[in-house]
Amino acid sequence: MSDNAQSTENAHAQPVYVWDIPTRLFHWSLVIAVATSLFTSEFGPMDLHMISGHVVLALLLFRLVWGIAGGRHARFASFVRGPSAVIAYARGMMSGNTSAHLGHNPMGGWSVLAIITLLAIQVATGLYANDDILTEGPLASTVSKSTSDFMTYIHHLASNGVYALICLHLAAVAFYTFKGHKIIRAMISGRTTDVGGDDAGENSGASGSLVLALVSIAVAGAIAYWVLNF
Repeated sequence: MSDNAQSTENAHAQPVYVWDIPTRLFHWSLVIAVATSLFTSEFGPMDLHMISGHVVLALLLFRLVWGIAGGRHARFASFVRGPSAVIAYARGMMSGNTSAHLGHNPMGGWSVLAIITLLAIQVATGLYANDDILTEGPLASTVSKSTSDFMTYIHHLASNGVYALICLHLAAVAFYTFKGHKIIRAMISGRTTDVGGDDAGENSGASGSLVLALVSIAVAGAIAYWVLNF
């Protein structure tokens, strides 16, 4: 099926619930927290940079839990596919086939893991980093100065990777939007009409447990707050 024909079919399809509320709140909160961290790293104030970094820490801790016990399409098991699936999807893209997936497609799933991993490196190294002036991470005093300097180097180096992944992510969003997939609207409303043939059936468990989400983010926030005030 061509992209135009598929887009026309999807436009008349019944919206399907795909992204649960915790996943959507995580996504947009992470956008704000990471943007704040990147901006303040360049222009200050560093106090706000520290706070936003710990917000990212809390969000990542929550996402790890939600990736195991969250809504159906938020779980890592639902979108982390093997190399063969990724290669097959990439070949399809090169031939002009961008078939819809309910949730992350095979390439998108690995991009999620890449973003989480790189942000985890950023947060972890930032806890031990220093600027040789006034600011240092809450755990910098627990390691030697040389170790803290090395962590600072990795922290700055990884930030370039974060910028690169952001650019790739925005490019992918623009590409799929151009192809007629309403991925931004889906991450706002939680519903999509971009449903592939293999996804049109049972979609139970997509909403996840709000109680579990609240408990998870509360625990994650408490851990981040404890580290900030270590």
